[in-house]
Formats: sequence, C-alpha cells, structure tokens
Amino acid sequence: MNISTRFAVAIHILALLEIDKESKNTSEWIAGSVGTNPVVIRRITSMLGKAGLIEVRPGVAGAKLARAAEEITLLDIYLAVDAVGQDSLFAVHDHPNPACPVGRNIAGAIIPVFSLAQLAMEDVLGKVTLAQIASQIPV
Repeated sequence: MNISTRFAVAIHILALLEIDKESKNTSEWIAGSVGTNPVVIRRITSMLGKAGLIEVRPGVAGAKLARAAEEITLLDIYLAVDAVGQDSLFAVHDHPNPACPVGRNIAGAIIPVFSLAQLAMEDVLGKVTLAQIASQIPV
C-alpha cells in the first residue's frame, strides 16, 4: 500500500499558507497551485482543521495556519490526513499457502520488521517541520 497522496497535497497546502500569507487562500486558489479540484482541497483542509493545523471559518473565504510553521511537523500532517493506518504502511499478501512452511510463517517473520520500519519513518517525519520544508521552496 502506498502512502496516500493526501499527505503530499496537505504539505503543499500548508506550505502555500505559510509562504503566501497575504493571499485569500481560498480552496479554488489553492487548487490552482496544487493542480486538483477545489473539492479535494476542501476535503483535505477539513482534515487539517480537525487536527488543529489550520483555521477555516465557514462562510469566510480563506484559511491560515493555526500555529507557527516551526511547531507543525510532517508527522502532524501525516497523522492529520490519515495517510496510512498504524502498522499498515507495508502490506503482506493475503493468501499464502498454509500447507507451505514459508507461506504459513512469512507474515509472522516480516510484520515485526515492517512495523519497525514504519516507526522509523514516522520518527523522521516528527523531526522535520513545515518551516523547514517551506524554507526549501524558492519564491
């Protein structure tokens, strides 16, 4: 299973809000930057709002960061948009042959390694801030 593209789109949205604070930041305007439909942007901004990463007021055009970009990690964003479930970044095939000793035992051998790999990735995401990402974008 791949990490949902919602993660990259959410980072794009938040970086845009950080870099261009003076614009209206409507879903249509953001969609133009992302290259997607405004409905997709509204769905993701709703998730980001519920996670406390952005402020969106109903009936008022625009969104803004709810806290400083230095205080928002990529892990915060990853978790906000439910990019991938816990221990499900890596999938194990569904129907190995139970009569085969490898088929019967492969999941038990590799799932712990997959879990550790996902935790390591999440640890890295927790060390990178939105501010660091935004600073890498030339404007």
